Amino acid sequence: MEIWRNDLNYRQGKIDSGVWAGVVITIAIAAGFCAVLFFDTTGQKGSGLSEEYVYDISQYTKIDPAMILYRQAGPTIAAGLKSTKAIAVRGEIYIAGDKEIIVVDGAGKAKRKITLDAEPTCITLKEDGTIVVGMGDALVVINPEGQERTRWAVEEANARLTSVALSPEIIFAADAVNGLIYEYDWAGKLIRTIGQKSDGKGKNGFVIPSPYFDIAMAPDGLLRVVDPGRHLIVAYTINGDREWSWGTATPAIEGFSGCCNPVNFAILPDGSFVTIEKGLVRVKVYDAEGKFIGVVAGAEQLEWTQQQQVCNTPEQCQSKGFDVAVDNDGRIYVLDTVKNVVRIFEKK
Repeated sequence: MEIWRNDLNYRQGKIDSGVWAGVVITIAIAAGFCAVLFFDTTGQKGSGLSEEYVYDISQYTKIDPAMILYRQAGPTIAAGLKSTKAIAVRGEIYIAGDKEIIVVDGAGKAKRKITLDAEPTCITLKEDGTIVVGMGDALVVINPEGQERTRWAVEEANARLTSVALSPEIIFAADAVNGLIYEYDWAGKLIRTIGQKSDGKGKNGFVIPSPYFDIAMAPDGLLRVVDPGRHLIVAYTINGDREWSWGTATPAIEGFSGCCNPVNFAILPDGSFVTIEKGLVRVKVYDAEGKFIGVVAGAEQLEWTQQQQVCNTPEQCQSKGFDVAVDNDGRIYVLDTVKNVVRIFEKK
């Protein structure tokens, strides 16, 4: 079972242990006595919420049609997989899931299949057709013909790679469990790690409450990183220096909702951003500076029903995080990881 942690920095102060020992023991005894008296060991007391309580987020699913700037282009494409994880596009559509990469054309016609020896967790493509796949704690480089060229494992314990991005010299891999981004050369040599709290650059790490931690290289040469628990997209140099960030925590249409959004994003050819949220399932576009432009699709366009948006607890409203990719013509490809289908959107 994977455990997702919110790491917090604590400063350890020096105290007189002799003075405080008695206080600590007294508090512990009192707390234990209260627990025996008041703790509900049977569950009969329930949650404390009335039966009429409903965590209703439906008001935020209603989107002004004037804000929706895109429409679905063509029919929905079935992935043909039991479980889908990630999508990438370069001429053809690459869908990663199960233990395979399925390659289809824009009409959904299957072109070829690449068999893997483990479940893929993320995927990206180099311009020459080289595929880089994250599979748990390993990175695998596959040539354009579908043959494995090299692989290496992340040395950090319990690593789970959830996103990979490329520059001509570097492979960037995001590890959601450890909250780190690794920079490798194409031979698999670790160059540096981004996100460490003790690196002397004033960083305080990333907040990753759920297994979504996305990265992408932008046209300006800076790496963009989602800090989901803070509802931010952050720009980093390849040397690991934080430059700036943007994002607002709000369920309103211009911001990001819930515990940890956006879950995934892609960068359009003009440098603008396409973001995806879970919970409130929305696909939106922001300009290169983070200003809200409009909506690609909401719950209705993604066939995410009203019944799935009204629930008894906040946790029940959490959908799986969809993935997103773009092509050179500005079309947007949304991978629905619940229904295991791809929807292609183009500007109206």
